[in-house]
Amino acid sequence: MMGSESVSGSSRSPPQPAATKKYGVTKPISLAGPTEADLQRNVELEKVLINSGLYESKEETAKREDVLLCIDQIVKCWVKQLTRQRGYTDQMVEDANAVIFTFGSYRLGVHGPGADMDTLCVGPSYVNREEDFFIILHDILAEMEEVTELQPVPDAHVPVMKFKFQGISIDLLYASISLLVVPQDLDISNGSVLYNVDEQTVRSLNGCRVADQILKLVPNAEHFCTTLRCLKFWAKRRGVYSNVTGFLGGVNWALLVARVCQLYPNAVPSMLVSRFFRVYTQWRWPNPVMLCSIEEDDLGFTVWDPRKNPRDRTHQMPIITPAYPCMNSSYNVSTSTLRVMMDQFHHGNRTCEEIELNKAQWSALFGPYQFFVAYKNYLQIDIIAADADDLLAWKGWVESRLRQLTLKIERDTYGMLQCHPYPNEYVDMSKPCPHCAFFMGLQRKQGVIVQEGQQFDIRGTVDEFRQEVNMYMFWKPGMDIYVSHVRRKQIPAYVFPDGYKRPRTLRHTSQQAEKTPEVDAEGRGSQFTEGQHKRKHNAEMVDAKPDKPEKQASISPQRMGSVSAGIGEGVKSECLAARNVDSNSQDRSSGRPLESERGVRGG
Repeated sequence: MMGSESVSGSSRSPPQPAATKKYGVTKPISLAGPTEADLQRNVELEKVLINSGLYESKEETAKREDVLLCIDQIVKCWVKQLTRQRGYTDQMVEDANAVIFTFGSYRLGVHGPGADMDTLCVGPSYVNREEDFFIILHDILAEMEEVTELQPVPDAHVPVMKFKFQGISIDLLYASISLLVVPQDLDISNGSVLYNVDEQTVRSLNGCRVADQILKLVPNAEHFCTTLRCLKFWAKRRGVYSNVTGFLGGVNWALLVARVCQLYPNAVPSMLVSRFFRVYTQWRWPNPVMLCSIEEDDLGFTVWDPRKNPRDRTHQMPIITPAYPCMNSSYNVSTSTLRVMMDQFHHGNRTCEEIELNKAQWSALFGPYQFFVAYKNYLQIDIIAADADDLLAWKGWVESRLRQLTLKIERDTYGMLQCHPYPNEYVDMSKPCPHCAFFMGLQRKQGVIVQEGQQFDIRGTVDEFRQEVNMYMFWKPGMDIYVSHVRRKQIPAYVFPDGYKRPRTLRHTSQQAEKTPEVDAEGRGSQFTEGQHKRKHNAEMVDAKPDKPEKQASISPQRMGSVSAGIGEGVKSECLAARNVDSNSQDRSSGRPLESERGVRGG
């Protein structure tokens, strides 16, 4: 099991050339090592990472190891209990076993304080996921004092059980392999573990298999880890770290960084960060990012191949996993989220160029993205439940479906209305009801001439989305979702961190009454009542007119008070009038001509 890399072991002298070994599917762009200036920038970069609190303490590292041992003992006892209940021999009960593996940031050595631990339990063929894992093991964990915030997500693309164990966040997957007894020294990288298993099991196993392959395919694991730690920090600060929302998650960023390490095998992290932005601002998506050639196998699992699989041709930003069966790890990326990430890549590239010219410090790269001043119009998605435990489960389900709202809006407006889903969740601490909120920025597609008065009607889109969300198999009374339109000046105060000075245009919202309004297509606010629900005609209409001065709408930042009051009555407000959608959000950049991997400018 791999721990985090040493923070004191930074490179102080140019590494010996990694020679002529070929990494990846193409030759390196450059074999150059660092200059003295690069080494100095590397020292400064590592200081920033340390000072930003990205490395955990020795005590937390030891606690994680203890937690892993506890979970390992729990699943071993669970499997032995099931083996005994099912009438197997005493010898089988004695030999019965389950093994815990880690993957993700912990396995790669790039986790930080408070980070969750991605874990996989591998069990025997007679212990299944649907009942044994999600019901019996779930109930065992639920009875333990050490376990809190237990949340099963059986319908996820990779089914997972989320919980905290002694305060450490755990994502636990399960894979039942075709063995009656799981050996303690199981080699999970061996393809034999994939015999006679279903695709969900393959996806569960491949988290560990991919992590192992990544570490084998990079020229320098230490430089890879430091660079990945840096880019993950950057992605979180810029609001583009979230696989479930349609951006990129940990494995995606790891694969992108690993490819840059292959292209610049002798570079130190300060160079690799700069080259990362240089490469991916020029990348010609949907050309795939691959660390190795895609391998076929006689096991018959589908591998990513747009020539054979029509669905693969629709992928916007293919980032291919290196372990069989090779898959696109970034299938969640949409046209809108790719656009947002490309904007951020350009922003990062410009900042790195300034750092290399000594016009900026590394801290400038990690400045937070000001999402709530970047657009004029937003969708606010409020999620409520009867109690905190219900909210945890309900929120996990809704968040996993938010990407569908983005895709549906893109589909129903033919890509003319662009969404920017923001991965952060927000809570109004002054409200008594358990709830949280997510936001999406809205703008019409840039560079397209629109007719005067053209509008996008997304009422049906939102209705379809809500109907799908409400099909949650663990739904309970009190679980509800509210989607509403808010303008930039109407953003509720609780989304802004302490010390952040709100723009002048936002101050009036704190004085508004606690009422849930309906916003019509003219941007006027009106009180929403149950009797008006069927009579609204202009809600969820997005006007594509050129921008004009906004009319003030009476929208309260304390809307949740009236929302929660309406739970018992079943009144659901879906006021989505979004007029004068801004086509000029902040932090945009003019796109450069994109180049394929071979054409990426080097050095």
